[in-house]
Amino acid sequence: MLEKKFYKSLLKNSFNIPVSVTYWDGSTEVYGNGEPQVAIKFNEPIPIRQVLKNASIALGEGYMDGKIEIDGSIEDLVLSAYKSADSFLRNKKFIRYLPKASHDEEESKKDVQDHYDIGNDFYRLWLDDTMTYSCAYFENPDDDLETAQMNKVEHILKKLDPKPRRTLLDIGCGWGTLMLTAAQKYNLRVVGVTLSQEQYDYVNEKIQRLGLQDVAEVKLTDYRELGDAKFDYITSVGMFEHVGKENLSEYFKCVSHYLTDDGVALIHGITRQQGGEFNGWINKWIFPGGYIPGLTENLDHIIENGLQVFDVESLRRHYQKTTEIWDKNFLEARPKVEKMFDERFIRMWDLYLQACAASFASGNIDVVQYLVSKGAAGHSLPMTREYMYR
Repeated sequence: MLEKKFYKSLLKNSFNIPVSVTYWDGSTEVYGNGEPQVAIKFNEPIPIRQVLKNASIALGEGYMDGKIEIDGSIEDLVLSAYKSADSFLRNKKFIRYLPKASHDEEESKKDVQDHYDIGNDFYRLWLDDTMTYSCAYFENPDDDLETAQMNKVEHILKKLDPKPRRTLLDIGCGWGTLMLTAAQKYNLRVVGVTLSQEQYDYVNEKIQRLGLQDVAEVKLTDYRELGDAKFDYITSVGMFEHVGKENLSEYFKCVSHYLTDDGVALIHGITRQQGGEFNGWINKWIFPGGYIPGLTENLDHIIENGLQVFDVESLRRHYQKTTEIWDKNFLEARPKVEKMFDERFIRMWDLYLQACAASFASGNIDVVQYLVSKGAAGHSLPMTREYMYR
């Protein structure tokens, strides 16, 4: 009886759309006015102490384990919770516990491999053919995912205003599409770094297949271990979210250190306009050691490490659409995923992608591109943004 009273109090003001909740005793309550848009069913109660410790972990694991069923859009449900001022997703009473994260080089390697070394075959099922696992850029509403991912690569490289035969470092190069496009199309000499063995092997094979051995190299190493190497350009996409709050200054210090005196960098990653944040469930199950920095937090680190800000651009709605397409692809590939992973993993990944889409849609998180230079010259970047769109 106490648990049911607790859940009624927890859920009655947590959504800004009508939601039906069926409890473990078979009784159903409708919260909000109108026909329910989403139905939640508790097959068994989640212990109150777990919810009070961290609601996102307790309820996320409850869904993964089948203790909670959701009929309807998870994205719509999570979005409505972010929009409700009294939601458990916004009440600090339910998010006060955060797991301790370590970010020395060994822990960073483990964190990356836990996520990215699930297997290239898995990611191929729902990414596009470029194997790009970051926010796409939809220049036109009807762009397919592959077109939008190549738009993003071009958008980043054009912002650098790159000159032929100069050098580029891609920190956290993923499966190599950006760095290899820079080599092929912009005639740059490129180096990519990753801690993922699967990504390293994939990029190496692609370099050989494309005949780019003389101009492209991938390193299986920590980005902090490049010594005194210098580069005219640096790109880093979806990387700083993984370094940890305590290492953000060091990350931007490395960017500054590796740039030539008039070098230019484009740093792209998930950011919160409202300030930095951890998410317990995401940290535990998806991105161990992850931390979403605040917008001004990143700007402070950029400036304190001798970098000059040229341009800042939000791509939040682009990432919402990207994650929605990924989830659609993932669910369409479910029969193949079932041959690789169990039901618990599938529910986890679906929840992750839909919850991310909702978080971007609500403005709880953003994705921002920071165009910065070493010193004020910045290879004499053009004085207006027009060059970025030619």
